[in-house]
Amino acid sequence: MPTFDVQDMTCNHCASAITRAVKEVDANARVDVQVAEKRVNIDSDMAAAEFAEAIKEAGYTPVAA
Repeated sequence: MPTFDVQDMTCNHCASAITRAVKEVDANARVDVQVAEKRVNIDSDMAAAEFAEAIKEAGYTPVAA
């Protein structure tokens, strides 16, 4: 289960953008975004690197946790 710290995620709009980016990689992924903790947990069999790249392309800075 890939988990990322995303320090530049500050609001629910950010959370929505990150969720959309993750869903573009894997439409069936379960995404748990915790804005206050600045953490994104993804339940998927896809590689973490693919999700990290998608989050970067959405304008955020994911760091593997």
